Order: sequence, then structure tokens, then C-alpha cells
Amino acid sequence: MGKVKIKRKSTLIDMTAMSDVTVLLLTFFMLTSTFLQKEPTIVYTPSSVSEEKVPMNNLVTVLVSSADKSGKLEDPSVAEGKLFISFTGDADSTLSSEKIRGMMLDEAVSIYNEQHKNNRITLTEPMKAEFRSSNMIGVPFAELPEVLSMSVTERDKFMGDMTNPKVGIPIDGNKNRDGRLNDFQVWLKAIYNVAQRINNEQAEGLSAEERSQLSNLYTALMRKGQGIAIKADKDTPFTTVQMVFDNLQTMKLNKFSLMTALKSENEPTQ
Repeated sequence: MGKVKIKRKSTLIDMTAMSDVTVLLLTFFMLTSTFLQKEPTIVYTPSSVSEEKVPMNNLVTVLVSSADKSGKLEDPSVAEGKLFISFTGDADSTLSSEKIRGMMLDEAVSIYNEQHKNNRITLTEPMKAEFRSSNMIGVPFAELPEVLSMSVTERDKFMGDMTNPKVGIPIDGNKNRDGRLNDFQVWLKAIYNVAQRINNEQAEGLSAEERSQLSNLYTALMRKGQGIAIKADKDTPFTTVQMVFDNLQTMKLNKFSLMTALKSENEPTQ
């Protein structure tokens, strides 16, 4: 009896539908994701058991650099304690990040020039546009015109050099709010003034939605302590972080947050 020949079936699977779904999912996640902005230096925040999330919108972030861990510097501490600041608004409101940054910059430059009448700085509109599009800045006010004239690549390289004495916002132990302010305190006074101005302008013919957005920003900055976040490395000396705290309190910004990472189950308690 002859052997029955079984017809072979094709093992080819049509993946067209799956590919379409994959592309759609990828597009969805790309459009809805919030990408982390580049920072001048890597900071490993300390661990804590707090589960309260730092808001993504209406936030002022103060970054404190750590000592150099690459092993390339003879004195790693020269890269430590440098301050950077960033301003984030709300992409879904009239107070976008670009608008908030512009308001903070104009107010800060005005305060600085009032206190340094013999060394005033002037920023052109292209320089201001560069600041509004930048995520984080960390240089003395006197260096702002030069730094904002750089290309994005040059500016990133410049601020990424923690050994450069021109990198980092100057800070000291000044506790006289009505006297000569250090550069960090100038930024803080600008934050305070802008928040107050925003709150006072709520009643000037704004819609209910705009009043709500302005109120949220003011409340986050001045009332809840959610509008200002300090991001310092876990190995940064407490004396450095304490100076940042003292400067904030000197400028009447008494409520702020310290960014931390979630503590793992096996991590020892200190």
C-alpha cells in the first residue's frame, strides 16, 4: 500500500497587524511621556521612606553638585557644592516653562543691576530666548551674557566642567535680606517677587481657569513647600546643604522639599 503524503502547511505568520499595534503603542508612549531634562552633573539623592512625589510642574529645582567621583581630580572637593537652578511651569497652562523662565530672568537681572550699578549686565533678546529654552543654569550673573551667547553644545560643555571657577551660582552665609545679596539670593528674591506679583494679579480680569493656575503656582511656591525642591547628592556635606537652607529662609522662602530616592527593603537605617 502506498504511503499517504501529507500536504505541508506554511509556517509563515502574518505579522502586519502586530507591527501596526506596536508602532501605535510606541507612538503613544513617545507623545505622552515626560522626558527628563539634561542636568550639568549627576547627583545620587539620599534614600528615605517618604512616598510623597515631587511635582513635575510649577517647580523650582536647586541642584547641588557632589564631589568628583571619576578619580581624575587630585582634589575631588573642588567640584563639590556648586549650585544650579531651573524653573518649570505647566505645559498645559498659560504659565508655560518658557514664560516662567522669562519672568524669573527679567526680575533677577533687574534686582542684580539695582545692587551692582557699576557692573550692570545687559541681555539681548536672543540671549533671553536662549535662557527661556534652557533647562538649568548655574553661573554668576556677570557671566550670563557670555554663557547665553554660546551654542547649546558649548554651553553644556562649559557648565559640565565642575572644576571651572566660573561654573556654579555664588552663595555665602549672608543673612541680611535688605543688604547686598549674593547671586543665589538674587534668584530667590526674584522667585519671591514673581510669586507675589502673580498672586496679586489674580483679580485683574482673568478667567476662572487662569486664576486657578496662578493660585496653584503661588500656593506651591509659598504655602505648601512643593514649589521649591533641593536636589543634593547623598555624599554632599550637610554644611553645604545647610547653607542652601539658610539662604532660602533668609529670603522668606521657608517651605521647600528635599529630593530623595525610595529606600530599599534591605538598606540599613542611618
